[in-house]
Amino acid sequence: KSTWELFSVWIPDPDEVWRSAEIIKDYKEGDKFLHLKLEDETACEYPVDQGSNQLPFLRNPDILVGENDLTALSHLHEPAVLHNLKVRFLESNHIYTYCGIVLVAINPYEQLPIYGQDVIYAYSGQNMGDMDPHIFAVAEEAYKQMARDEKNQSIIVSGESGAGKTVSAKYAMRFFASVGGSASETNIEEKVLASSPIMEAIGNAKTTRNDNSSRFGKYIQIGFDKRYHIIGANMRTYLLEKSRVVFQAEDERNYHVFYQLCASASLPEFKDLALNFFYTSLGGDTSIEGVDDADDFEKTRHAFTLLGVKESHHMSIFKIIASILHLGNVEIQSERDGDSCSILKQDEHLNHFCRLLGVEHSQMEHWLCHRKLVTTSETYVKTMSAQQVVNARNALAKHIYAQLFNWIVEHINKALHTTVKQHSFIGVLDIYGFETFEVNSFEQFCINYANEKLQQQFNSHVFKLEQEEYMKEKIPWTLIDFYDNQPCIDLIEAKLGILDLLDEECKVKENTDSFVQYSTKCCTLIAFIHLHVEYQCDGFLEKNRDTVYEEQINILKASKYQMVADLFHDEKDSVPATPTTKAASSKINIRSAKPAIKAANKEHKKTVGHQFRNSLQLLMETLNATTPHYVRCIKPNDEKLPFTFDPKRAVQQLRACGVLETIRISAAGYPSRWTYHDFFNRYRVLMKKREISKTDKKLICKTLLENLIKDPDKFQFGRTKIFFRAGQVAYLEKLRADKFRAATIMIQKTVRGWIQRVKYRRMRQAAVTIQRYTRGHLARRLTDHLRKTRAAIIFQKQYRMLRICRAYQKIRRATITIQAFTRGMFVRRIYHKILLEHKATIIQKYTRAWLVQKHFLRLRSAAVVIQCYFRRMKARQELKALKIEARSAEHLKRLNIGMENKVVQLQRKVDDQNKEYKLLNEQLSTLTSAYSTEMEKLKKEVERYQRNQGDGNQLVSLQEEIESLRQELGNAHSERKIREDAHTKEKDVLRKRVSYLEEENALLKQEKEELNNRILCQSEDEFAQNTIEENLLMKIKKELEEERSRYQNLVKEYSRLEQRYDNLRDEMTIIKQTPGHRRNPSNQSSLESDSNYPSFSTSEIGDTEDAIQQVEEAGLEKAAMDMTLFLKLQKRVRELEQERKKLQTQLEKREQESKKNQVIETKNEMDSDRDTDLAYSSLKESNINMHTNWPNSDKHVDPEDAIEAYHGVCQTNRLLEAQLQDQRREHEEEAEALKAQMEALREEMDKQQQAFFQTLQLSPEAQVEFGIQQEITRLTNENLDLKELLEKLEKNEKKLKKQLKIYMKKVQDFEATQATVQTERRHHELNRQVAVQRKEKDFQGMLEYYKEDEPLLIRNLITDLKPQTVSATLPCLSAYILYMCIRHADYINDDHKVHSLLTSTINGIKKVLNKHNDDFAMTSFWLANTSRLLHCLKQYSGDTGFMTQNTSKQNEHCLKNFDLTEYRQVLSDLSIQIYQQLIKIAEGMLQPMIVSAMLENESIQGLSGVKPMGYRKRSSSMADGENLYSLDTVVRQMNTFHSIMCDQGLDPEIIQQACKQLFYMVNAVTLNNLLLRKDVCSWSTGMQLRFNISQLEEWLRGKNLHQSGAAETMEPLIQAAQLLQLKKKTSEDAEAICSLCTSLTTQQIVKILNLYTPVNEFEERVTVAFIRNIQAHLQERNDPPQLLLDFKYMFPVVFPFNPSSITMDSIHIPASLNLEFLNKV
Repeated sequence: KSTWELFSVWIPDPDEVWRSAEIIKDYKEGDKFLHLKLEDETACEYPVDQGSNQLPFLRNPDILVGENDLTALSHLHEPAVLHNLKVRFLESNHIYTYCGIVLVAINPYEQLPIYGQDVIYAYSGQNMGDMDPHIFAVAEEAYKQMARDEKNQSIIVSGESGAGKTVSAKYAMRFFASVGGSASETNIEEKVLASSPIMEAIGNAKTTRNDNSSRFGKYIQIGFDKRYHIIGANMRTYLLEKSRVVFQAEDERNYHVFYQLCASASLPEFKDLALNFFYTSLGGDTSIEGVDDADDFEKTRHAFTLLGVKESHHMSIFKIIASILHLGNVEIQSERDGDSCSILKQDEHLNHFCRLLGVEHSQMEHWLCHRKLVTTSETYVKTMSAQQVVNARNALAKHIYAQLFNWIVEHINKALHTTVKQHSFIGVLDIYGFETFEVNSFEQFCINYANEKLQQQFNSHVFKLEQEEYMKEKIPWTLIDFYDNQPCIDLIEAKLGILDLLDEECKVKENTDSFVQYSTKCCTLIAFIHLHVEYQCDGFLEKNRDTVYEEQINILKASKYQMVADLFHDEKDSVPATPTTKAASSKINIRSAKPAIKAANKEHKKTVGHQFRNSLQLLMETLNATTPHYVRCIKPNDEKLPFTFDPKRAVQQLRACGVLETIRISAAGYPSRWTYHDFFNRYRVLMKKREISKTDKKLICKTLLENLIKDPDKFQFGRTKIFFRAGQVAYLEKLRADKFRAATIMIQKTVRGWIQRVKYRRMRQAAVTIQRYTRGHLARRLTDHLRKTRAAIIFQKQYRMLRICRAYQKIRRATITIQAFTRGMFVRRIYHKILLEHKATIIQKYTRAWLVQKHFLRLRSAAVVIQCYFRRMKARQELKALKIEARSAEHLKRLNIGMENKVVQLQRKVDDQNKEYKLLNEQLSTLTSAYSTEMEKLKKEVERYQRNQGDGNQLVSLQEEIESLRQELGNAHSERKIREDAHTKEKDVLRKRVSYLEEENALLKQEKEELNNRILCQSEDEFAQNTIEENLLMKIKKELEEERSRYQNLVKEYSRLEQRYDNLRDEMTIIKQTPGHRRNPSNQSSLESDSNYPSFSTSEIGDTEDAIQQVEEAGLEKAAMDMTLFLKLQKRVRELEQERKKLQTQLEKREQESKKNQVIETKNEMDSDRDTDLAYSSLKESNINMHTNWPNSDKHVDPEDAIEAYHGVCQTNRLLEAQLQDQRREHEEEAEALKAQMEALREEMDKQQQAFFQTLQLSPEAQVEFGIQQEITRLTNENLDLKELLEKLEKNEKKLKKQLKIYMKKVQDFEATQATVQTERRHHELNRQVAVQRKEKDFQGMLEYYKEDEPLLIRNLITDLKPQTVSATLPCLSAYILYMCIRHADYINDDHKVHSLLTSTINGIKKVLNKHNDDFAMTSFWLANTSRLLHCLKQYSGDTGFMTQNTSKQNEHCLKNFDLTEYRQVLSDLSIQIYQQLIKIAEGMLQPMIVSAMLENESIQGLSGVKPMGYRKRSSSMADGENLYSLDTVVRQMNTFHSIMCDQGLDPEIIQQACKQLFYMVNAVTLNNLLLRKDVCSWSTGMQLRFNISQLEEWLRGKNLHQSGAAETMEPLIQAAQLLQLKKKTSEDAEAICSLCTSLTTQQIVKILNLYTPVNEFEERVTVAFIRNIQAHLQERNDPPQLLLDFKYMFPVVFPFNPSSITMDSIHIPASLNLEFLNKV
C-alpha cells in the first residue's frame, strides 16, 4: 500500500451510491487525505480514517468490467458488483448476470426476443458456464443435475414486487415443458403452462410498483418419470392477500379476474350478472396501459377448458366472483341509536348476491346485521353497528374469495395429477421478496418472515458449497464468519415469540389495554429486527384471527348450488350442515345446530400466523431435501422505465436478497480461481522461453507465480486450480498489459519505418509513370487529328454519292407503283365479270337438280306405302291362321307329347333365333353396303347430269360472251381517253410530290436520330426487363426449393409416423402376450386354406378385388408396408364410381322386369296347381297307351312313385321354362339392341341425306371442305371406339395371361413331381450315373429364382448383408442384382413376382435402417444402393428421355411388360428418408466437436487469451484442456464421411448436397454459440474463426466440392468473424459494417456488437452510440426477428438421374453372398 499512484478507486456518493475516481498523487501511510480526480475532471480530497486506516475500494481493470460472473472480478466488493451490473444492463442490454450460484435478473420493463424456442434448443444440453447467463441456463442445470444425480431440484425465484419473479418462473416452466415434454398424448406440459394465466387472473393485481404483482406465493412441483418426461405437476400456495378484495390503495387495482369479468359483461352468458361495483373502483383508474382485460378473460376461460374444468363450473366460478362484487355494493343504513343498522328490502345488489349464490334472501339480510353470542346456558342474538356490519361484510367477501381461490388451486392440481409413479421432481418457488411500504401491515410481516427463513437456507448453502470446493481442491480451510439470522427467526417463531403471543392475544374476544401495550411492544421488536422496515400493528389481531361469523357460513353451506355448498364444507366434517328454514332467527333452530357449530369453532382455532408457519416449515423441509438453484430478481427503477438503472434502489435490493453476502463469503477466501491450463494460456507472455519449453504446466505456473508474487498467502495451489486472493488477478493483468504495451511499441516503431520507405518508393515510381503517360498522350492526340481529317474527306464523298443515288431510286419506284396499280385495275374488272356469269350457271344447275330429286322422292314414298299395306295384309292372314291352329285340340296334344320332344323343339327354336339374329346382322351389313353403293350411283348421276347440262348451254354462252367482249372493247376505248387525261394531271401532282418528299427526307433524318436515341433507351429498358425476368426466375427456383423441402418434410413425417406405428405394433404384441383368447393353428390353417384357389373373372373390378384380398390375407402389418397396394386402390376408386352409376341404371331396369315377372309367376303357380290332376291323368293315359313300347312296361307302377316321378318331371319342366324365359328375355334384349342399332342407323342415314342435300346446295369448294370435315369426325369417332375396344381386349388379355401362368405353373409342378417319381424309379434301374452336358449360352443379364427362395434372397442380399462383405466388388452390387431379378420377372410377365420382390426389398431396407439407425456406413451403403436401383428402373424403363446415353446392348436389357413408375416414386421417397437419416447420424457425430473446434481450441497458437472465469465456468472447465476437440478432428471426421460415401458408390451430386448440409450445421451451431457467449466475442476469436473457415474451404477444394454451395452456407459465420475484426468507432466504420454484413440480420449484428469483449488492454469496447448508429443504418432492412439460426433446418435433397455405363451381362456375383440359388438366364 506504499504507492497508489494511477489507481482508480470507488468513493461513496449520495446520489449514485458509489462514484469512480483516479488517484493523482502518491499516497503514503499516515497521510490524512487521498488526492483524487473524478470522472468529470474535478479534483477532490478524500479523508482517510487514521484509526482504522480504512482506504477506499479499488476499481477493477476495464478488461474485467462487464463479466458474466461477478465472482470473476478481481476486486470483490459492493461498488464493483453494482458497476458491473450497471454496465451490462445499460450498455450491453444484458439482464442476466451470475453471482456464484445465484442468477441475478434485472427487470428490463420491455419485451426481449431471447425466450424463443430456438433459444431453448440452444441452451438445452449445454454446461451452465459455457453460455451467457440466462434463466434457461439455470433451468437446464437443474434438469441435468436431476438426471445425473437422481436428486430432486428446486429453483427459488425471489425479489421485490415488480422485479419480474412471475415472468422468470414462467420461463423456467416453459423450458421444462419444451425439454421434458410428456411422452404420452396427455399434453401435461401444456396444462402446466395453462395454469399460469388462471393463477395470474385470480392471484395477481396492479400495485404502485408492478402492473402484474403476485399477491401470493406459490411452489410448483413438476414431476418426471424415469425417462425424465413430464408426467404431472402440483402447486402449493402461501398467504393470499385477502384484504385486497375489499380495499386497494390509490393507483392500485383489485385482482385481475374482477376487471376481466367486468370487461366481458357484454357477452350474452353474463347478462344476468349486472356488473358495476364498489370493490373494483377504490384505487381510482382501473385500466392498465397495454392490457386488454377482455382478451385476457378469453385466455383465462380457454385455460380453464384446457385443464378440464367443466363449463358449468366456469359459470359457477364467475357467479361467485360477481356475487363478491355485489356484496361490496350492499348499502348499510345506520339506525338512530347507532348500535344497530339495517339493509333495504329493495337492495338490488343483495338480491343479486343471494340469487347468484342460491341462498335465502331473508336469512342473509338478517345475519348480515346481527350476530349471536353463545354462553354456557343460553344463546343470544345481538345487533351490530354499521361499522361492525361493514367489517363483517368485508370479512365474508374475503372468506368467499379465499375459499374459491383454494378450490381453483385444488382443481388445477387434480388436472395436473397423474397416476404414473413419480421418479423425481423440479420445484419452482415464486415467492415474494422483502417488502417495504409506507405502511407495513401483517401481510408484510409474514412475507419478510418467510424471506428471513429463505435467507438463512441460502447462506448455509453458499457456505457449504465454498467448503466443498476448498476440500475437493485440498486447500487449507479456515472458518469464514457470515451473518446468521437465527436469533431474528427465533424471535418470530420460537416459544413465546411474536407469532405465539399473537395467537394468545387472539383468544381474547375484545382488545384490552394490555393489547395496546403489546402492540407498542410488538412494533418496537419488529423495528429492531428489520432496521429498514417499520410495521403498523393496527389490525394485526383481526388479520391473524381472520374472523368470519358462523351464521353466514351456515347459510352458504345450505346453498342450492352444489359448488357453493362444497366450498364451505370441510373435508374432516362428516356431519352435514342442517338446512336452515325461514324461521332461522328462532332459538330452537339455533340450538338444534349447536354440535355442528362447536365442531366448526374448533377448526377455526388455527390462526393465519399458525397456518403460515406450518406451511413455511413444510416448504423449508422440501427445499432442504432438494438441490436449490437461486434466481434473484432486481427492480432497476420504481417508474417502470425500460433500461433505466437507479443505483440506490438496486443496492437496496442487492443488500436484502443475499447477493452481496455471497460476494462477502467468496471474497473472504480465494475468490479468483484458474485452472492450470487456462492460467498457462493467459499468462505465458510473462514467462521466459526456457520455462515454456518444460512439459509440466503445473510446475511452470508455480515457478511463474513465485517469481511474480512474493507473498505466499496471496495464492494457493490446488489439485486442478490455482486460488488467488482478491486483487491478485488485477495485478497479473497489469503486468501482462505492460508486457503487451512494450511489445506493441516495438512493433509500431518497425512498421512505421517500413511504411515511410514504401511510401517514398511509391511516390518516385508514380512521378516517372506520370511523365511517361503525358508524353504518350500528346503523341496520340496528334495522330488522332490526322486520322480524323482523312476520314472526314471520305465521309463527304460517300455522302454525296448516296444522296444522288437515293433520289434516282425514289423516282424509279414511283413510276413502277403507278404502272402496277393501273394494270391491276384492268385485270380486276375482267375477273368480276367472269365471276358473275359463273354464279348464274350454278344457280340454274342446282334448281334443275332439285326438281328432279323431288320427283324421285315422291315416287319412292308411294312405292314404300304400297309395300307396307301389302305386307300388313299378309301378316294379318298368317296371324289369323296361327290363332285358329292354337285353339285346336291337336295343338294341345302336340304340346303334351313327351318332354324330350319339347326340349328338342326348344333347342331348335333357340338355334333358329340365333340363325335369325345372324340373318338380321347380314341384312344390316347388306343394307349398309347397298346404301353406300346407292350413294355412289347418285353421285355419278349428279355429275353426269351436270355434264349434260353444260354441253347444251355451251353455244348460247359463247354468243353471249362475244357480245360482252364487244361492249368491253368500247368501254376500254373510252376509259383510255380518261386515263390519258388523268395521267397528265398525276404527272403534275408527282412533281409536287417529289419536292414534298425531299422536305420529308430531311425530317426523316431528324427522326432517325430520335429513333437511335429511343433504341438506346429501349436497350436499357430491355436490360432492366431482363434483370426483372432473372429475378422472377430466381423467385420461381426458390418456390420450387420450398415445395421440394415441404414434400421432403412430409416424407420425413411419414417415416416418423411409420416408426411410431412400429412402436405401437410392438406394444400391441406385448399386450397380446397377456392371457386371453388366441387363435389355434387349426383355425389359422383353415382360414388360410380358403384362399388357396383364387377366382378368375374378366370384369374390370377384378384387380381391385385381388388387391383387397391381398390386404385381408397379408394382414395389417404387410398392408401398412405395401405402398403400391394403396396406389392401386386409389386408382380404382374413380373406375368403381363409374361402374356404380352403370350398375344403378341396370338395377332400375331389373326391378321393373322383376315386378313384371312376379305377376307372371303368380299366374303360372295358379295354373300349375289347377293342372296337376289333369297332367297326372294325361300321364296315366300316356303310360297305358305307350306301355308296349317301354322296356319295363310289364312291371307294376305304384301311383306314389308315379306322382313322385310326375313332380320330378314338373320340376324339370319349370327349370326348362325358366331357361326358356331367360333365353326369351335375352332374345328380347338382343332384339331391342338391334332395334336401337337400326334406329341409330336410320338417324345416321337421315343425317347423311340431309347433309347430302346441303352439300348439293353448296359451292364445289364448300362441298369439298364439308366432306373432309364429315370424314374427319367419322374417323375420330371410329378411333375412339377402337381405342376403347383395344383397352378392353388388353385387360382381358392380361387376365387371361395371368390365368395361363397359374395353369402353366400347376402343369410345371405336376411335371416336376412326375419327373421326380420317374427319376426315383430309374435310380434303382441305373447302376452308372451319366452326366448331361449343358450347352453354353450367352448370359442375358437376368437372374431367375423360385418364389419360395425370395425370403432367402432378401436375407442374404439386404437384411444380413454387411458393407464390408462387398467392399472389394462393384459398387452398388446389391442394386444391380435386384434389378436383374426384377428383369427376369418382367421377362416371364409375372406381375405378382415383381410386386412381391419390390415390396420385400423396400421393407427389408427399412428394417435394416431401423436396426442400424446410428451406423453411418450402413446408412450410406443403402442410400447408394437405393438410389442406384432407382436409376436402373429409370434407365431401363423404356422411356426415351432416360435412354439417351444407353448403348445398344443396354437397350436390350429394358423392361418389356411392366411400367414401374409408381415404384420409382416409392423408391424416391425411401431415398429421401435414408438421406435424412444419414444427415441426422452425421450431425449427431459432428455436433459435439463443433463449438470446441471452431471457437475454443487454439488453431493459431498464442493468439487467443483466456479471460478470468467465474464460479460457473469452474465446474465445467476440463483439466489441462486435454479433452477439447480441435479443427483437425472435425476435418478427419469429414474425411471419414467423404471416403465412406465415395467408396460405396454414392452419386457425386448427393455427396455434394450432404457436405453442404453438414457445413450449414457447422455454420449454424458456431454462430448460435457466438451469439450466446460473451467470452468468445473478441478480435482474437474472429481471427481464429477466419483461419478455421479457410481450412474448411481448403478441404472443400481438395475434395473437389467447392461447387457444391457448402462454402456459401458459411457466409454468415465469415461475416461474423469479419465483424469481430473490423474497426468500430466512426460512422464510416458503421457504413462499412452495414455494407459488409449482408448475410447477418440486424438483430445478430447488434447482438455481436453488444457481446464484443476486449481480451487485451489495447482493445477498445464498442460504445453505445456506435451501436445506435448501426441500428439507424439498418432500419430499412426487413430482416426476420429470429436471433438464432435453425441448425436443424435441412435443405431439400435432389436425386438427379445418373445412368450407369455397366451392362447387366458383365456383372459377376461373388460366392461370399451365398446366392447359389440364383440361376443365370
